[in-house]
Amino acid sequence: MSKISIVVPVYYNSDTLEMLYADMKQKILGQIGEYEIVFVDDGSKDSSWEVMNRIRKQDENVVCVRLSRNFGEHAALLAGLSVCTGDCAVTKQADLQEDSTLILQLYESWKKGNKVVLAIRSARDEGAVKKFFAGMYYWLVRKTINKEMPQGGCDCYLLDRQVIQVLEAMGEKNSSLTLQVMWAGFPTEKVYFHRLDRTVGKSRWTFGKKFKLVMDSMISFTYLPVRFMSGCGIAFFIASVIGAIDVIHEKLTIGTPMRGYASIMCVLLFASGLIMLNLGILGEYIWRTLEESRKRRPFIIDEVKKNVGEELR
Repeated sequence: MSKISIVVPVYYNSDTLEMLYADMKQKILGQIGEYEIVFVDDGSKDSSWEVMNRIRKQDENVVCVRLSRNFGEHAALLAGLSVCTGDCAVTKQADLQEDSTLILQLYESWKKGNKVVLAIRSARDEGAVKKFFAGMYYWLVRKTINKEMPQGGCDCYLLDRQVIQVLEAMGEKNSSLTLQVMWAGFPTEKVYFHRLDRTVGKSRWTFGKKFKLVMDSMISFTYLPVRFMSGCGIAFFIASVIGAIDVIHEKLTIGTPMRGYASIMCVLLFASGLIMLNLGILGEYIWRTLEESRKRRPFIIDEVKKNVGEELR
């Protein structure tokens, strides 16, 4: 009989964890056969770790993992996948915005032979601003990185054991786990669901983290930023040549004096700003190259607690 692991990244979710477990217990745990729930505490400073362990004492199939500090959701999911023992694993958010019955649909699709099952948001009960920026990100991904990225995007998915091993072997930092899963190219099916609005707790998905995800996605999966720098250089070279020819032509034919201190300064300031922007993009690549060359793990596991025995790493 197959076994499914449910990996839940936890970051300041002490107020939702028990509700999440109760929801899963009521709706799916009695129907999926052998299972395992892996909670990964990603450096929370609230009582999430204590709540996770209270749940572990209620259910022998619960595993609690604590990272040494906050590494981000990408690393927390990888940590959970490295610990889980199921034939497949499904990722689930701890914010109660996904109905637990979605796991049943993903699991049934895996049983049909799909090694990757993406949970796609067909609709979302969230504010207009959040919808707009999320839609912009997924539009950008479709246009520049992967045209198969669903319009509604996806935050959770089911992965076969073979896919998990591929992700562990990649060991990439500063990347998008969803795009890595799609890049791997295994047989994939899409399951659609309605994403609910968050009613309990406060989201820790800040603008800075969203911006970093955009940068990580663009730099890790497309050469567009580099081509942008080259395009800017070519455009400025052509513009400067045309401008010089026009000025010389007017001087020789009409006698127009070569003046324009203000316009020259504007061009210089604009060109300097563009140069700094291009250097910043280049610096992003250099920094990521340095990060990868150090061979540091994307995460550090401090402690793993299981009901069959406690292990400290």
